[in-house]
Amino acid sequence: MNPAALPPPTRRTFLAMTGVGAAAFALGTGEAAAADETVGGRVPSDPFALGVASGDPLPDGVVLWTRLAPDPLAPDGHGGMPARPYSVRYEVAEDESFRRVVRRGQAVATPELAHSVHPEVRGLRPGREYFYRFRAGSELSPVGRTRTAPDHRTTPPELRFATASCAAWYHGHFTAYEHMAREDLDLVLFLGDYIYEYGITEGNMRRQGVPLPGAEHAVETETLEQYRLRYALFKSDPNLQAAHANAPWLITTDDHEVQNNYADDWSEKGVPPADFLRRRAVAYRALYENQPLRSVMRPEGPDLPLYRRYRWGRLAQIDMLDNRQFRDRYPAGQVIDDSAERHDPRRSLLGARQEKWLYDGLRRSGATWNLLGTGVVMAEIDRDPGSGELYSNDMWDGFPANRDRLWKAFERYRIANPVALSGDIHRHVAAELKADWKDPDSRTVGTELVTGSIASDADGAETDSVGELWLANPHVELYNARRGYLSCTLTPGRLTARFKTVEYVTRPGAPIRTTARFVTEAGRPGLNREV
Repeated sequence: MNPAALPPPTRRTFLAMTGVGAAAFALGTGEAAAADETVGGRVPSDPFALGVASGDPLPDGVVLWTRLAPDPLAPDGHGGMPARPYSVRYEVAEDESFRRVVRRGQAVATPELAHSVHPEVRGLRPGREYFYRFRAGSELSPVGRTRTAPDHRTTPPELRFATASCAAWYHGHFTAYEHMAREDLDLVLFLGDYIYEYGITEGNMRRQGVPLPGAEHAVETETLEQYRLRYALFKSDPNLQAAHANAPWLITTDDHEVQNNYADDWSEKGVPPADFLRRRAVAYRALYENQPLRSVMRPEGPDLPLYRRYRWGRLAQIDMLDNRQFRDRYPAGQVIDDSAERHDPRRSLLGARQEKWLYDGLRRSGATWNLLGTGVVMAEIDRDPGSGELYSNDMWDGFPANRDRLWKAFERYRIANPVALSGDIHRHVAAELKADWKDPDSRTVGTELVTGSIASDADGAETDSVGELWLANPHVELYNARRGYLSCTLTPGRLTARFKTVEYVTRPGAPIRTTARFVTEAGRPGLNREV
């Protein structure tokens, strides 16, 4: 039979192809694990080589994560674990020495999910710091620190959070994570490109003092085993492990978790849609296996419910957006002039269902601050400093009608203090979001804070060849091409944003510094530079 004549795969057939059912997910969350039953027998020594993590904090609990992998870089992607399930117990305590344990439980790590577990701990107190650890057989994991969200009815005095994106392991050491792990944070927002799919070779290996990984890492990731192995390589970094163990994370993706510049079922490399959706299915499964995600976010074939909403009491509503699964493809190339096709009102970055979800949630928000975690830059950036116009369709600039609808929702529902938190471009940028991009004196709608990369593009510099083009846009207040992250303190009265940078990442040990500090006052959108 001609393969082109085959019917497109359904969700059910995708589930069959990816080889994992609901039972494996339930075992990994602890829902189906008997408290007094132990399975698996003797556990290989040092199974916690990939560390521990927590995420998605609620007022009464968090999701915990670990993955049993005594040999994380085993080429088959199974981390050196035998192909059978193992019991994994966990403890949550009010103190780091675990004298005041408040919750105990267990989950089952199955080979179907690469021996990862995602226990969802409930019954905790709101707005509290907790410590957690895992035990498998006689092996004990490192200790992680986490925090529950405040009671939705209260207004906490502050929220301390960091944002990060773009962590190409082969381009440099994760020094930025090292410094982030030393901060007293309530939350980390990761905004995309946690891994990269490219083959790692002598041509792109910039991380000094580390041997080039084996041949199995030299090819682009396409299979489940390859994606698992790529996560294991990146997560083997001790600084990334420390950042995960220091605070709960909220995670969304951009493109490199699957393939560069993908949009829905479209591949820029011409992979047929059905084949690309198969690839997306295994990429999302590996992502779930390696991140602290709740069971409501488990993948179903090529679908991963990434967009979701959190509240930090009455202080902040945090909407984490999905920029890839529902976006329309490029109208005509990645960087184009101001064409009519670009302005097509039917075009969407988020897709109709996610747009409606976002606008409905903003309408009901009631929070002092409304934070939007979006993987790509929201501000308009004209890359032609002359009389012409040139825009990147990979950013919100490729979807101006979608952005206009968001602006109208801000105005219609009188949304308080919107702040876009983005990444993707490997540069630190601070910008004001304008009602009319052509009029610098028009109303400022909100603020955008773009975090630079953790390591992607290697050492970087204070500026680069396109810095002047970005700064020629009058609403752009900062452009810096160093590696680093964004550290923020949010109070009812102000948002203080500190752009943290390191001078080099190709070798370890770079000190951290605050390159710029901006303040946005509640009720007065815009940027006030202090440093």
